[in-house]
Amino acid sequence: MSELTSTKPYLIRALHEWCVDNGLTPHLLVAVDAQTRVPMAYVKDGQIVLNLNYAATKNLLIGNEAVTFSARFGGVSNDLYVPIEAVRGIFARENGQGMFFQPEQPETDGPDTGQSTGAEIVEEKGSKQEKPAGKKPFLKLVK
Repeated sequence: MSELTSTKPYLIRALHEWCVDNGLTPHLLVAVDAQTRVPMAYVKDGQIVLNLNYAATKNLLIGNEAVTFSARFGGVSNDLYVPIEAVRGIFARENGQGMFFQPEQPETDGPDTGQSTGAEIVEEKGSKQEKPAGKKPFLKLVK
């Protein structure tokens, strides 16, 4: 059986579309590594938050392998490249709703235990929220 495509890029595209359809501003939380091309002056604690609103980007493409687009930082245009593996979350700036992903584990030679996004869902006062694993930053909706 061939290897299945990850669900992560599909979830990112779906939440991006949901934000846009509802007049919200989609933001991408990215763990910066050697393969990630972003303006390093804006990286803090190894992470960067990117505005994925169509008004803030040019040639936005959320593919199965990477998110690519051009954006201005301090008035200077930059071509950005974010591997899907580096994406830690996508959320709406206005209300914090979205999804966060756990860092992907290196593949092992053992049997596949099933496809997982690595997202953690937490129930809080009757509403579902995504919460990253560990002590990473976490946004929650406050009513």
